[in-house]
Amino acid sequence: MKQLITFIAILQLLGLKAQDTIMPLWPKGAIPNHIVSAEKELIRHDGITIISKVQEPTIAVYLPSQRNATGRAMLIFPGGGYGVLAYDWEGSDIAKFLNAKGIAGIVVKYRLPSDVSQKDKHLVPLMDAQRALRLVRHHASDFHIDPENLGIIGFSAGGHLAATLGTHYEDTVYETIDTIDALSARPNFMALGYPVITFREGTHSGSKSNLLGNDPKEEWLTYFSNEKQVSEATPPTFLFHATDDAGVPVENSLLFYTALKEKGVSATMLIFPKGGHGFSLATKDPFLRTWPERMVEWMESLE
Repeated sequence: MKQLITFIAILQLLGLKAQDTIMPLWPKGAIPNHIVSAEKELIRHDGITIISKVQEPTIAVYLPSQRNATGRAMLIFPGGGYGVLAYDWEGSDIAKFLNAKGIAGIVVKYRLPSDVSQKDKHLVPLMDAQRALRLVRHHASDFHIDPENLGIIGFSAGGHLAATLGTHYEDTVYETIDTIDALSARPNFMALGYPVITFREGTHSGSKSNLLGNDPKEEWLTYFSNEKQVSEATPPTFLFHATDDAGVPVENSLLFYTALKEKGVSATMLIFPKGGHGFSLATKDPFLRTWPERMVEWMESLE
């Protein structure tokens, strides 16, 4: 950790940006629930960059120029059904869009559930999500961001993880490692793109089985059905989804919106007539591609 702080200090002294700075989430040798194994991280390129079998979770920090910076930041959770990460498609591409709006974008390479390299695999993504938000809040001054203007965005299964963080940020899912873990893991706002929300009827079966296995316990089905976990303290939420999504039914977003409304939480939802699943920035669709601009306007309206 001292080496990371020194590296950031050098960047500041040189007047450089921490553009695409990679930071480990956990101190060396202290990754919770990790089992030493022969499992290795895999990266492949097939039009987009796909990462699987993550062993050492990280954040990649993309910062706008200081003159353009608004002080806002978003942690980004790529999707992939809890089996892979669509790392650029729903990660670094999103960060670069945010940078153009003066918003810091921080891509979270979180661990994916594994029976080989993890124990209690169902809690591992949430551990990494909580730690990532605390780590960014800890380094807020280094990144020239406001620690109380720190949001999250997730896509598909990454949307499920974001919603899980937004509803379970106070849960103790790992033992305290250092002073960073004393910080709040509550995001100030969150955006969910075509998210998996429920593990009940209408779920994405792949996400559910990858996280909980083929015979999940009832308590975990309820715990990870995030429409059941909304409270008055859940952060303001922006949802976007396509009606014709055959992978993750639009009812997932509708369930979460209804739960937010019932608890009096500020919620905004965009439902597009078509777009399917996994459309990311939708740059080639003149209607669908409007969601990122609407999201930025929504963030500005929260102030």
